[in-house]
Amino acid sequence: MATEGDPTAFRFPRALPERPFEFSFSGLKTSVVRTVEKHPDATTADVCASFQRAVTDVLVAKTMAAVDAVGARSVALAGGVAANRELRQRLEDACASVGVPCALAGRAYCTDNAAMVAAAGAHVLTTTGAMTLRLGPDPALGLLGAKGGS
Repeated sequence: MATEGDPTAFRFPRALPERPFEFSFSGLKTSVVRTVEKHPDATTADVCASFQRAVTDVLVAKTMAAVDAVGARSVALAGGVAANRELRQRLEDACASVGVPCALAGRAYCTDNAAMVAAAGAHVLTTTGAMTLRLGPDPALGLLGAKGGS
C-alpha cells in the first residue's frame, strides 16, 4: 500500500534522535493514530507511505550511525523487516555512499521471527513433548530446554 502513497503527505516523528542506538516506535504509532483521527479523509496509501518513510529514515540513520561509531566493514539486513523494498534500497544506497558492502537476505528468506519461533516450538513439542507452563523466561535456554542446548 505504501508504494501507492505520498511519503511526504504526513510528517511523522522520528524515533529517539538524541539516542543513536536505541529504537522505539511507540511515539510514531501514536502519531499515526492521532493523524488518522484528525484527518479521516486521508488516504490509507498516504498514511502507509508516510509511516514507511519515518521508519526507514530511522532505521537507515541509526544503522549508518552504528557503522560510523564502530567502524563496521559491512552491514547485513535480515528478518521480516528486510523484505521492505524501500528499506532495502535506502540502506543499500546509504552503505554504497560510504563504501560499505551491504548484504541483503533474499526476500524469500526474510521471514518474521515469530514464524521461526513457532517452528522451533513445534520441533520441541514433537521431539520432547510439552513443557510445563511454569517455565520462565531465560535467554540462555537452549532449543531443547537445556542451557546452551541446540
